[in-house]
Amino acid sequence: MTAGKLRASLHFQQRTVESDGYWNETVGDFATVFTDHAEIIPRMGSEAVMGARLQGLQPVTIKVRSHAATRAIDATWRAVDARSGAVYAITSPPVNTDQKNRYIEMLATIGTQAAA
Repeated sequence: MTAGKLRASLHFQQRTVESDGYWNETVGDFATVFTDHAEIIPRMGSEAVMGARLQGLQPVTIKVRSHAATRAIDATWRAVDARSGAVYAITSPPVNTDQKNRYIEMLATIGTQAAA
């Protein structure tokens, strides 16, 4: 794969953990940890019944260069498209599919919230 396919610019975000000073921690909003270029590959969509209504889910594969920051991503993170503002809830940790540690892929969905 050439770098020319990494056309999307994504903000990779993780929830912040806030403390009230009394050893009580609460989960805060998402904060951008880093921004990287990625290829977004659409997959076959599905529909799920959520709250007695039908909701369309669009799964995608996000492919990025492998480095320390991208290997730290897990299923509690999300990615936000820097241009369109689309939010991708990451549903699987990054996988080194080519076994050469050049690029990694992760599954994500549009239409769901990232895990808390």
